[in-house]
Amino acid sequence: MLQVEHLTKRYGAVTAVDDLSFEIAGAGVYGFLGPNGAGKSTTMNIMTGCLSATAGTVKISGYDIYESPREAKRRVGYLPEQPPLYLGETPLEYLRFVGEAKGVRGSELKRQIDAVVDETGIGDMENRRISALSKGYRQRVGIAQALLGEPDTVILDEPTVGLDPIQILEIRALIASLGKSRTVLISSHILSEVQTMCSKILIISHGKLVAFDAPDALESRLASPGEISVTAETDAASAKALIAGVPGVSGVAVVSDTPERSHLTVTAGTGEIYELSRGIFEAFARGGHALSELGVKKASLEDIFLELTEAEPAGGKEVKTA
Repeated sequence: MLQVEHLTKRYGAVTAVDDLSFEIAGAGVYGFLGPNGAGKSTTMNIMTGCLSATAGTVKISGYDIYESPREAKRRVGYLPEQPPLYLGETPLEYLRFVGEAKGVRGSELKRQIDAVVDETGIGDMENRRISALSKGYRQRVGIAQALLGEPDTVILDEPTVGLDPIQILEIRALIASLGKSRTVLISSHILSEVQTMCSKILIISHGKLVAFDAPDALESRLASPGEISVTAETDAASAKALIAGVPGVSGVAVVSDTPERSHLTVTAGTGEIYELSRGIFEAFARGGHALSELGVKKASLEDIFLELTEAEPAGGKEVKTA
């Protein structure tokens, strides 16, 4: 469990994190998004005890990161955007050092190192100097150290940076596996990656939480009115006449038109867009004209991200939970 309550961080006159509150109550993979300068890295550094807060509290599995730092930090693993690696060591040497720093010893340390080496796929590189590893493998070593100590919560800042496409797929699979038994919070600038991996997404802007919901729920709640692409086996005038009689249509634009086929874009008003699609289909069936295409154009996560972060957010203090 990860609890953040009224978290604030100021640097002089600059407020990097502004009364931020949210709670993640169960296992799963959660995305943490925001434009550059929104306060993501500052928030993650505070949540892991690497940076002090001006005000507010952070609890990891019920332990306050400041009042009970030892217990809280035992339950959180962290990969910063720049992995804190010792380039002169091998991955095995480095992982032994990190494990011991986390209080893991003896046969238990060996077991955990073997497990994270296998999970992150660095076995072939475990005895090479980290300085000789590619950026992708260095990132894997960074993920491995975050997993040592078997933390309840794992926070990963840009975990797939520098990886090739095959490695990205492997790391995504690893993160999905971790999310079955842990809280995994990932920050990434690759929005499609977040949409693919995460069950819920937190978005911050100007240090404030502006959204915390499932990707599909964000699409339906925040996106502009949806559009439906229609290709009909008739001319545009006939197609428009059929569409105009369907409840919930706010506009129809002709993209292309021939006597045999027309392509139109229908803008939805209020109501459920899939019900509108059904209504259009039924209207053409009753009219005796075939549809060669009927598709819903949904807003992408990129559209939603821009919609939520372009403007200065309102000063609310709502606690979001998952």
